[in-house]
Amino acid sequence: MNKHDFHSPQAGQAIFTPKGYWAFIPAPLPPEISYDPSLVRALSRADAALSELSGLGRHIINPHLLIASYVRKEAVLSSRIEGTRAGIADLLINDLEAAESAGSADLWEVRNYVAALEYGIDRLNSLPLSLRLVREIHARLMEGVRGCHATPGEFRHSQNWIGPAGSTLVDAPYVPPPVDEMIDCLAKWELFLQDRETFPELIQCALLHEQFEAIHPFLDGNGRVGRLLITLFLIERGRLSQPLLYLSAYIETHRQEYYDLLQRVRTHGDWNSWLHYFLNGVEETSKQAVRQASELMDLREQLQIELRNKPRAVALIDPLFINPYITASRAAALLNVSLPTARQALKTLEESGVLQEVTGRAWGKTYVATRILNRIENAAG
Repeated sequence: MNKHDFHSPQAGQAIFTPKGYWAFIPAPLPPEISYDPSLVRALSRADAALSELSGLGRHIINPHLLIASYVRKEAVLSSRIEGTRAGIADLLINDLEAAESAGSADLWEVRNYVAALEYGIDRLNSLPLSLRLVREIHARLMEGVRGCHATPGEFRHSQNWIGPAGSTLVDAPYVPPPVDEMIDCLAKWELFLQDRETFPELIQCALLHEQFEAIHPFLDGNGRVGRLLITLFLIERGRLSQPLLYLSAYIETHRQEYYDLLQRVRTHGDWNSWLHYFLNGVEETSKQAVRQASELMDLREQLQIELRNKPRAVALIDPLFINPYITASRAAALLNVSLPTARQALKTLEESGVLQEVTGRAWGKTYVATRILNRIENAAG
């Protein structure tokens, strides 16, 4: 790490460690923020868009139909930022098979992201967002996946660094705080996390995310945990009624800008550019989520009208919005009927153009509701 790249005392300081490398110690939050007119407008737009999305989660008749697809989308896109290539369709098929040992390493990572987010949301009922909860989420995120050697659920006990493949502590563009300084940084981060009076929630959330990534407290999984914390923070503060914000879609699309702006905070203390990026992402993603929710609910209503005289087929519509892939055994369990009766319901949906068989087999068939899957995948890019 080149100490001369870090020339903003307000952002923090580069220190030369006893082991012979430079590391960066971020200054405690909060920084001094210039609320210029453009930032105020960006905050206002993001607040309004997020409020509309949160209101949708409160008033829609069956929010679980949206939550399932939105959580999977956030999991897929956040994992994609880290290089995982599994897609939504891969995850849905794997969920249908429900085999704990099934699936690639990429799928395990995405499934763990879903599990960690669901765990975190449930845990907020009994534990406030805190370093303790951060460790618990990390443990679930890293369980049994690549990087599980990196002490799941524990803050690091050794130095890490951020840079391209082949970089070292000496030449990496960024080296987070050494362990002793990291512990102090985390304590101050948690103290700012507990402040509920000083900052608008979206500004505070953006500051916390950047600082968490600067501290980089785990050997692996820091980016995914940091993005999970965005959703959990907004839910805890009452700004999101349901986990419907998939901000990773915006970050994945503007990935290099994301990394550049995080680094620019450390090198130049340029918080305002990062805040603009974050607020624009919240606004754009919230509006996109509202549009997609409307499209999904319109499609649901359309399918129910088309099949209104076929009660068993109609009964399978809502489950298909949770997972567009289905088998006869799954349909039988959902309808509480025999396999032959379930196959007849699937045949009705196939003849109506709702389902398409995808295996080509005579037995053990799997069907997909293509129109529903396409709507779910669209926002995932």
